[in-house]
Amino acid sequence: MRKALSEKKQTSKSKTGVAGKATRPSIKPGPMDVGLLQQIVELMAAHDLNTVDLRDGENRVVLKRGAVFSQQAPVYATAPQPATAASVPAPAPVNEDENLIPIKSPMVGTFYAAATPEAKAFVNVGSNVNEDTDVCIIEAMKVFNNIKAETSGVIAKILVNNGQTVEFGQPLFLVRPA
Repeated sequence: MRKALSEKKQTSKSKTGVAGKATRPSIKPGPMDVGLLQQIVELMAAHDLNTVDLRDGENRVVLKRGAVFSQQAPVYATAPQPATAASVPAPAPVNEDENLIPIKSPMVGTFYAAATPEAKAFVNVGSNVNEDTDVCIIEAMKVFNNIKAETSGVIAKILVNNGQTVEFGQPLFLVRPA
C-alpha cells in the first residue's frame, strides 16, 4: 500500500499550498466517508439488514440497525414504606396443586378426550377414577392408545385440550387422591 501511494505521489504533480508546503494528494473515499455510510444505511433499510461490517485495511466500521436490548432487568424506584407495628407479613401463597397426583402422557401423540368426536368425554372435572379407568386416548403413528388413570381419586384439573399434541411425561390431568 505504501508503494502504491509513493508511486501515485511521483506520477501526480504536487500542489503547493500556503507558505509553499506540499498538500496531500486526493485519496479515494474510505469506509469513513459520510456519503458512503449514508448510502449503506439506505441499503440496509431497503433490504432489511441489521448489521454491516466494513473493513478497509486497518479501518473498520460496524453499522447496526434496530433497537438495542439491555440484558439488565429494569429498576423501578419506589418510596420506602414506613414500618409499623401493625404490619403483618403476608402469608405464603398456597399451592392448591401441591397434593394433587398428575396423570402423565406415556408417549408423544395427539390427545383425545373421547373415543369419537360425537362421544361423551371419558372423564370431566369431578369424575371419580381408579387404576383401571380410561381417562383419554392418545394417537401415536395412527395407533389409538387408551390411557388409564393408574391412580384412585377425583379429577381436579384437565390440563390439555382435545386434539392437542402432547409430549412424553407431560401432565394431562391432576387427581385429588381419595
